Amino acid sequence: MAEKKKISRRKFLVRGGLGTAGVLAVGAYIFRNPIRRSILEMANTMELPYSGDTKNPMVWFEVLTDNTIVLHSPKVEMGQGSFTSFAQMAADELEIPMRMLKVIHAATSTGNLDGVSTGGSTSVSGLWQPLRVLAATMREMIRTVAANKLGVDIGDVEINEGSASANGTSLTYAEVAEGVTEWPEIDEPTLKNVKDYKFVGKPIPRIDLDDKVYGSPIFGMDADMEGMLYGAVVRPDKIGAKFIGADTTKAEAMPGVVKVIEEDDFVGVVAESYQQAENAKNAIVVEWEAPMDLQQEDLEKLMTVGNGKHTIIQKEGTALEDDAEILEFRSPIGAHAQIEPNGVLASVEGEKAIIKISTQVVGITRSEVAERLGFEEENVNVIPTYLGGGFGRRLHTPHAVQAAVMSKAVGKPVKYFFSRKEEFQHDMFRPPTHHVMKGMLNDEGLLEGLEHHFVSGDVGNNSVLVPSFAPTVLGADVGAIRGGFLQYTSVPNHRSVYWHVQLPFATSWWRSLGLLANTFAIESFMDHMAVKSGKNAADFRLAQIADDAIGKRLKTTIEAVVERSGYTENVSNGRAMGLAASIDAGTPCAQVVEVSIEDKEIKVHKVTVALDPGLAVNPDQVKAQCEGCVCMGISAAMHEQMFVANGELRPVIYGPYEMALMKHSPKEIDVVLLQGKDTPGPVGEPPLGPIGAAVANAVFRLTGQRLTKLPLKLA
Repeated sequence: MAEKKKISRRKFLVRGGLGTAGVLAVGAYIFRNPIRRSILEMANTMELPYSGDTKNPMVWFEVLTDNTIVLHSPKVEMGQGSFTSFAQMAADELEIPMRMLKVIHAATSTGNLDGVSTGGSTSVSGLWQPLRVLAATMREMIRTVAANKLGVDIGDVEINEGSASANGTSLTYAEVAEGVTEWPEIDEPTLKNVKDYKFVGKPIPRIDLDDKVYGSPIFGMDADMEGMLYGAVVRPDKIGAKFIGADTTKAEAMPGVVKVIEEDDFVGVVAESYQQAENAKNAIVVEWEAPMDLQQEDLEKLMTVGNGKHTIIQKEGTALEDDAEILEFRSPIGAHAQIEPNGVLASVEGEKAIIKISTQVVGITRSEVAERLGFEEENVNVIPTYLGGGFGRRLHTPHAVQAAVMSKAVGKPVKYFFSRKEEFQHDMFRPPTHHVMKGMLNDEGLLEGLEHHFVSGDVGNNSVLVPSFAPTVLGADVGAIRGGFLQYTSVPNHRSVYWHVQLPFATSWWRSLGLLANTFAIESFMDHMAVKSGKNAADFRLAQIADDAIGKRLKTTIEAVVERSGYTENVSNGRAMGLAASIDAGTPCAQVVEVSIEDKEIKVHKVTVALDPGLAVNPDQVKAQCEGCVCMGISAAMHEQMFVANGELRPVIYGPYEMALMKHSPKEIDVVLLQGKDTPGPVGEPPLGPIGAAVANAVFRLTGQRLTKLPLKLA
């Protein structure tokens, strides 16, 4: 068997810096050899480093006169609890109590700007090293200035609880900072030993809890400005409809209408109230060119393995013959369905703009607004707010441009939010998928071969976050393939093949990207083959996971969830257990669910989760993320689906778009955390992977039905 060619991380990063022309120049070399697969595998597992400022503490920290330290976070808080973890990391290195630290979103005017986005479960892991170094640097800057003010050697200054002391005299950080206009430069400081931290690794309560409990105006929908007007934008119902023209006569004469704005790419209304803007928008007579009348059966026929262009993303050994065991799986279109619809408040005055917005891409939003208005980027101040749900929906927020254009046209701030119907019909959906799983057992009841063929619409392709040349060079969508690699690499012959199909509507990032659908197919099939072999599903998996570093962590995770849950394949009192496991961005997760069938409905009673995120900065919050992923995964795997009818995406409101309710949540979610490495790993998405397959596998134990289509419904 030929040895697999590898590419080092260093070479990957060097080639990544070649630019478009350079990448395309080496493209012919990459296209037809194993290096492409190595790059895709690296992209699938690599934890992205933070790409913003990591040198200047003064754009991160602000010392207030009351001795409060303000941390201006370039990462946004959308419910994942990252602000609390940041506070823990910073407070430990700053040597201050948690009560002294306040974390807020960094406006672009501060200069603290994330170069990419908030997403990919990398907020805490990506800032683990740079934030601690910045905080330690700030601590040493304070120590140095304090030594000068106290007239002592720097080695005589003791830092503790937000004060600098020497020879019986103490200065608060605020007193140290008073009157300082130039801070000393500090070489990279020595970080404290993690074992000596007071806050990291502890279940510290959420620092944003009071604001949310008491309803403080912290979300984008709460944004307000004096003299603010309201905007609305005309959007089509039909998929792929192109704007031809509009009659705005009636709308212009309606009560409260300030102006109807007609641009080449949109028609908007500005009015004195939200309802007046909506009424006028609905009165505009628009001519659309609708190119198709797509139906659900057309979509499923299109989204079938064998259509489109394929790329082998993983390969070892030979392909399976036609006599292999084969099962097919499908997942539907999924909406983000976040509680806060997309929206923005824009104020354009002269050559400057202020944008208050719930967004995961602060820098990109600033760039797009500046380009459209013809402003310098530094003249556009984007002020991020808390997000009422993100999940990837806000990884592109071009409505900021529309609001800015409307504000400039009327000379006043304009607040513009999607209606719920617009949010559902013009989402950036989770793409539908189709999977063909193939397997063959050897004489020992283990897999001789395992293959995963899957088709998906775009996730990363056509996103503002992914370079335009990436699809050509890589041949696969870096988002759609998440979870698509087979983790059972001890199987002698294994491969995963990605098929790309261009959909007529927008699909993009959805929490966990391709992980949910890919794991559903792979782990359901592994259960099927375990049954066929006569082996216990856990033992069957463990025997076929490699003994490399990540394989060992995955094995330990599976063993932990089996022990914690008391996993058995016996049906008892009308209940059965199902097991599934996955690896996402280097974080292994295994789950066991306990289900019953009541009135032909699947009921999940308990979910046991074993997760190895490395060092848990806030264990309580990591467990909360697991609980949230389990509930969201149950909703996606058992209830949610969008469909196409007569060229329209439906449903358009909650209710018809079925989601899990409180009654559908398990009575118990038991989480065990492991630490297979000494640094934090991604947490926010990995626990979404196994839940769909685990439920389906439990249902099989109960009924003998192998459910192969999401959402899971009994025949």
